[in-house]
Amino acid sequence: MPSPYSRSIALRQKLAPRPSAWETEVSGIHGPRTSRFHASRQGRADRVASPGPPALTMVVSRARAPSIHAGQTPATQTIVKGRAFGDATPRDKAEMGRTMRPRTQFNRCEYGVMAMKSNGTRRVCQVHLLLLLFATIGWPRASAAAVSESEPAAALVRYLIVVTGGELLAGDYADGHTVFLTRTLRPLGLECVGSLIVDDRHAEIQEALRFAAGRASLILITGGLGPTDNDITREALRDFTGIALQEHPDVLAAMARRFSTPIDQLRANLRRQSQTPVQGTYLKNSAGTAVGLVFETPQRVIVALPGPPRELQPMVQEELIPYLSRRFGTRPPGAAITLRFVGLGQSQIDQTLKEHVPLPPEVITSSQFEGNRVDFTFTLPRDTPADRAQLQELKTKVLRHLGDNTYAEDGTTSLEDCVVKLLAARGETLALAEIGSGGALAAALTGAREAQGALAGAHVAPTPERMRHLLSLPEQPPNGDTASIPLTQQFARAAAEEAASQWAVAIGEIRPASGGSSLEVAWRRPDGRVESRSVRAQVSDASGRARLITEVLDQLRRRLRQGAPDAS
Repeated sequence: MPSPYSRSIALRQKLAPRPSAWETEVSGIHGPRTSRFHASRQGRADRVASPGPPALTMVVSRARAPSIHAGQTPATQTIVKGRAFGDATPRDKAEMGRTMRPRTQFNRCEYGVMAMKSNGTRRVCQVHLLLLLFATIGWPRASAAAVSESEPAAALVRYLIVVTGGELLAGDYADGHTVFLTRTLRPLGLECVGSLIVDDRHAEIQEALRFAAGRASLILITGGLGPTDNDITREALRDFTGIALQEHPDVLAAMARRFSTPIDQLRANLRRQSQTPVQGTYLKNSAGTAVGLVFETPQRVIVALPGPPRELQPMVQEELIPYLSRRFGTRPPGAAITLRFVGLGQSQIDQTLKEHVPLPPEVITSSQFEGNRVDFTFTLPRDTPADRAQLQELKTKVLRHLGDNTYAEDGTTSLEDCVVKLLAARGETLALAEIGSGGALAAALTGAREAQGALAGAHVAPTPERMRHLLSLPEQPPNGDTASIPLTQQFARAAAEEAASQWAVAIGEIRPASGGSSLEVAWRRPDGRVESRSVRAQVSDASGRARLITEVLDQLRRRLRQGAPDAS
């Protein structure tokens, strides 16, 4: 039979390497009942937030069994002792006793003595409970350090989002809050378990809050904090939580400074926005008057955020994240890279990654698709030099297979920014002539960083005849050499000449095509060559125009990068 010391070592070696949350069971007899004890190792994030040793929880299942009490020592007794894991001090015993008492009683057993049954043989193991703790979950501090190097941190808190606004339900606007909040909070270790959109009605907000309260300890609700009669989120939260509201003097003073008005002269609907919960706190609004509200109850925290994105997003970054860090504990964002693709769909990119760039299991991948542009973000749970090096190696492999379709290696550079940078690097400029796109290309490029130095000029006309007039093109070419040149190519040449620009893009009028519509697009190069192609497009809505602009810019990007006559 192995020695008690070797059995203890074997037990620890068997259990310690397991990297994630786990349970180990010790079946034992206590009086006439059999008790099952589960030692549950908590996630790393919990241990980091609380420096003490992990909790040992007890779950009891009853079954009939022979009676064995403390003091009865069968012949096959096993004593698990020794200095392998240290001895329990009186303080340790008292602490562990408090941990165990709420779940089960040890009426006739001394502290640290459990009667056990194994393979039909009764054994009494005199166990110091600290030894049991160490044997099952290892040394507390060493374990926490080891897990911090090998385990991804568990989510610190589960939250649910409630978005208010009848305009969202009517389809007038899209919900952008859920995307922003989840993207912002996930790297900090917070897990979103759902998102709801409800109307600005008291009863519906209350019903949504009841649903959310049953699923999460943190609720984020957006909208309804303004000065109008429809802004009822503040009162709905007051009624739901039972926490009163009162004017906060600091909020009132800030509002008075903002409007250059004495406090006693502020309108009632404005002063209403200074009401904050008496049990909780508020979040400052650097871009508006409606402060965020934090209702704190013993069971959960409810945070109300303003509806306008220009107010909500800075508040989340500047106020909410620090509050959540203080209240729940958050981990720093893990290392991440974002690659931006064009000319390929999500499924094509995903398939290429699976075939050529197998991702390590610890890498978290997320993607977003909009206007024929795809973002892929690769994230690791931690941010260490080794993690950053791993992501750089991953990026190199991805670019090896998808480099031609990659226009940015960060999450902030747009396709428009990319084109403008390429023009600036070459010391060249771009002129535009738009008919079927209605000026959408010019609008997109003027929003790019450093666009003023790259965009030489733009002409927008509703018809080819009007474009001829703008570019001073004659109705009939003076010679037969230009008669055969497509009209869109003529526009590209004329736009470049008038603006003294090396590059030009011309978008022709919309023409019917089988299954939809199309238009002609021409690209003029610095050497005077012009290429054109027919592009299928549905420009009657914003999404169709966005897809058209993406394709036109992508073709220009490829020509700027490669300098070939046709880089498509």
